[in-house]
Amino acid sequence: MSKGFFPLDEQLCIRENHWSEAIARQAVWLYGQVEDDLAEQILQQIGGLTISDTSIWRRAQKWSEKIRVAEATRAKAAVGLPQRGQVIRGHVPHERPMGIAMDAGKMNIRTEGWRDFKVGAVFEIAPRQALDPLTQEMVSQPHAVQNSYVATLGGPVPFGQHLWAEAVRREFPEAGDRLVVADGAWWIWHLAQEHFSPSRQVVDWYHAKQHLYTIANALYGEDTAEAHAWVKQKETPLYQGHAARLTTELRELAKTHRRSAKVLRQEAGYFENHQRRMQYLETREEGFPIGSGMIESGIKQFRSRVAGPGMHWKRENAERILPLRAVILSKRFDQVWDSVYSPPN
Repeated sequence: MSKGFFPLDEQLCIRENHWSEAIARQAVWLYGQVEDDLAEQILQQIGGLTISDTSIWRRAQKWSEKIRVAEATRAKAAVGLPQRGQVIRGHVPHERPMGIAMDAGKMNIRTEGWRDFKVGAVFEIAPRQALDPLTQEMVSQPHAVQNSYVATLGGPVPFGQHLWAEAVRREFPEAGDRLVVADGAWWIWHLAQEHFSPSRQVVDWYHAKQHLYTIANALYGEDTAEAHAWVKQKETPLYQGHAARLTTELRELAKTHRRSAKVLRQEAGYFENHQRRMQYLETREEGFPIGSGMIESGIKQFRSRVAGPGMHWKRENAERILPLRAVILSKRFDQVWDSVYSPPN
């Protein structure tokens, strides 16, 4: 948080109708990080301020609603902007390679049960030293850096609008090289085609490898030595981009393994449908990541605030906490706060 906590010698006990902007800012920011009762303790221990968790909650609901509205307005305004790689007026093309990632998590909504929330990340791509998953050697690999996030509760259409708005803010359409990396969910690739074509599309390598285990377990039994050996044999060709070869092999295996035939045919279809998204050798050689760890990390950071033990949300409160959490994780909280804050009358 760029502006820091208020000094210890500031007023120790604050009446609910005399909150300063600095205190309101810190309380809302804390609410986006931790539950309101813990926010109360932090303010007391670090800021020397006695503020009830109820007061924190009320202010957080008020200002997070304004943040939600501001982010929704930004998303609507971006809908009419050029898409499909066209340069936005006022933006300048640049050579920084950039990426988009998407995934979904779950949070408990009162009277509804567990519901999906969708998270999107926009990031730049830069080389870093990392362990090669096959050779186990330290090599230079592309990684996601400077991540920013959006999150919404519900379906893909409004989520896609929010993610496109964030991509425009980050000047993703003007990037020289563009990537969308994610798992195999249909809604993700629909949004990728709608908003981010003609970006390169890549199915997360670790997600694809899990499908190899599904096949091996169907053929040889779950967690058997034979299953692990089969995955070990097939992961190298897949890592080198030979999804088409694997598709052919699975269809041939389905002819002779009747008990596993349904799974084999389904998995053959999976690898066939995503063949163009599994050109892993080419993708790595051209400097793009083949894993979606950046969005998995993002989902975990959202879940730590919205899906902890015993947490359940009214829908309207869930719709407020997600954009608040997003602007905090994106290091945009101060900027957004300054745009929405108005002093109390």
